[in-house]
Amino acid sequence: MSTTEPSTAAVITYLHSLQDSITSALERVDGGASFRRDTWERPEGGGGESRVLREGKVFEQAGVNFSHVMGGRLPASATAQRPELAGASFEATGVSLVIHPRNPYVPTSHANVRYFVAIKDGQPAAWWFGGGFDLTPYYPFEEDVLHWHRAAKAACDPFGPHVYANYKDWCDKYFYLKHRGETRGAGGLFFDDLNEWGFEKSFAFMRAVGDAYIPAYVPIAEKRKDTPYGERERSFQLYRRGRYVEFNLVYDRGTIFGLQTGGRIESILMSLPPLVRWEYDYKPEPGSQEARLYTDFLRPRDWLSELKG
Repeated sequence: MSTTEPSTAAVITYLHSLQDSITSALERVDGGASFRRDTWERPEGGGGESRVLREGKVFEQAGVNFSHVMGGRLPASATAQRPELAGASFEATGVSLVIHPRNPYVPTSHANVRYFVAIKDGQPAAWWFGGGFDLTPYYPFEEDVLHWHRAAKAACDPFGPHVYANYKDWCDKYFYLKHRGETRGAGGLFFDDLNEWGFEKSFAFMRAVGDAYIPAYVPIAEKRKDTPYGERERSFQLYRRGRYVEFNLVYDRGTIFGLQTGGRIESILMSLPPLVRWEYDYKPEPGSQEARLYTDFLRPRDWLSELKG
């Protein structure tokens, strides 16, 4: 195990560079709009910078947030699995992003990487990393999902033979809408409470996941952004975006943490799509592209074993 001492400053330096590299890459893909930057402060301590791109050529809305916040008491969402930390103060920093493309053939995607420190009696009592990325297609292509999971596995492989499988499985279980009986999308990676490797290796893994996002997502967006579509595809995209809203408001740990700690509401709810619709008792036409999303993609699958393309 590494003896390197935990360093919040080192994590923050990396997160700033990650936010810069992701926003620059997305602006290049969009080719029409730039990110608006809002720097904000939190009364309880800390702050951050929210970057939002709206009404672009490719991205209807994209948000890439950096935050570094402190608080006098960890909320229930952070101590549910760690009751011994109840009452501790905290320091948390991370980058979180959600991309809502205009073209229904370009998937929505999400990623975040984060670092927490719990403090008791003025001393660090615990620290851990978390994060991951996941893909939410509306009109999916198997080759895109295969590329996505290959990129995820490549990020994990240097850290052990079972890391990808473990965090891929965690993603399938985490991004699951219990009330709908379906996954939010085609999965990816999810990890949390990571500290057993020691700081140096855990931090390296967080960086590997953060750095893998653009190579995983941009080729898919580039390939699908000019695919022709009509009102039927757009209507289905807006309907399926409703699932994204349901998950983020009911289950998402980051949303719940932000609300419980009095975070900046505009930044917390930046993940929600600009347009969305619900439809009573919707059922896709059997055999349609829309039906194939449900039957073939909204369930846990061993993509890399099943797809050989």
